[in-house]
Amino acid sequence: QVQLVESGGGLVQAGGSLRLSCAASGKIFRINAMGWYRQAPGKQRELVAVTTSGGTTNYADSVKGRFTIVKDGAKNTVDLRMNSLKPEDTAVYYCTAEVLYDAAWRDYWGQGTQVTVSS
Repeated sequence: QVQLVESGGGLVQAGGSLRLSCAASGKIFRINAMGWYRQAPGKQRELVAVTTSGGTTNYADSVKGRFTIVKDGAKNTVDLRMNSLKPEDTAVYYCTAEVLYDAAWRDYWGQGTQVTVSS
């Protein structure tokens, strides 16, 4: 089994910063991509940022220049550093990882962490 555990959510005023962290554990042979999605009330889950073991990084247009994703391959962790937060960034943020487990690539998700940005 593989587990993803997130931390670092909370309440912050607009313009503030937060850092989310995610750690993957379990019987992990290899991880390819790790990233973050978010889901606001009444909306679909959307990609925030993703980074691969090959060094490719993609961001949603709405967070470019404000958010930075940092992956530590040796520790199987991924951070999301969020600056200049806006009320529209309010959502539950989910960590995800593409993991080689039991001879197959599988997608795993964390339980989610709430980020609330007040105006």
